[in-house]
Amino acid sequence: MRISEIARRAGVTAKTVRYYESLGLIAPARLANGYRDYSEHDARLVREARELNRLGIPVERTRPFLECLTNGRDHADDCPSSLAGYREAIDDLTLRIEELTARRSVLARHLHEAAHRHSRAGREGAEEDTVSHLTDLPADLPAPEDDGAATHLPGRPVPDVELPDTTGGTVALGALGEGRAIVYCYPLTGRPDTDLPEGWNTIPGARGCTSEACDFRDHHDDLKAAGATHVFGLSSQDTAYQQEVVERLRLPFPMLSDTGFRLSALLGLPTFRADGVQLYKRITLVIRDGVIEHVFYPVFPPNTHAQRVLEWLRGEGNLAGVRA
Repeated sequence: MRISEIARRAGVTAKTVRYYESLGLIAPARLANGYRDYSEHDARLVREARELNRLGIPVERTRPFLECLTNGRDHADDCPSSLAGYREAIDDLTLRIEELTARRSVLARHLHEAAHRHSRAGREGAEEDTVSHLTDLPADLPAPEDDGAATHLPGRPVPDVELPDTTGGTVALGALGEGRAIVYCYPLTGRPDTDLPEGWNTIPGARGCTSEACDFRDHHDDLKAAGATHVFGLSSQDTAYQQEVVERLRLPFPMLSDTGFRLSALLGLPTFRADGVQLYKRITLVIRDGVIEHVFYPVFPPNTHAQRVLEWLRGEGNLAGVRA
């Protein structure tokens, strides 16, 4: 058969056939006019070399397999030399994987170091700073509108749902006991080495989770003194993601993980989607004796929200406690 025919049958180009021939992998007969005459056996050799190459075996190393076929074996890997070829290819891949894994580890370390380089003041005795691009809010940050998604919540009993927290345990929100608990729900706390969803700054109520967490951190003692028995942050990120945030920002309170939006399903808490991912809208619940006493929604600006909660506890919340 002509070169165009063998190329078609083997699923390669004529150039590939010529290359295999130049390596001595196939040796077509010659017609009286000098043209090459490829056989069905040549076509099979080309197909075998092509498939082995797709597995990662260089074409030059397919010779033992092709010789196995030429020697009359039914399969190209029926010979000991073929098995040795497999082992050699596996060893090569193992070495490449180890080299790539080591390279990946170095790149990941560089990414982490670069992302966190300015997350600490680096001065002896100085308080650690959070990354400025996560805490500083744009001047034109859009404010969320009150869409009425929280009007049904005051007076609702808190459902019996347990959520994992960053201390390694679980928190039963419906069984927190007497007193007031503050549960602030937020969309997504940014991390220095992780990109935020596309257009994050333009989504009303999205940006500001880190600054909100820092505000609750900085006023945690004041909130407790004003009567808050518990303070929790709650989001849909998993506990491992939240744990990094707790450690980096030195939060004195645990974060609750609700990856399945169980609380949203039971209470109808508002959510939104960004980059195709469902997230909680920013909303804060004041839970008193197992019942939602007060709701902050919408929350804006997020970087002073804890102070607003504190003012409520000292003012309206204090009066409500006296009346009760």
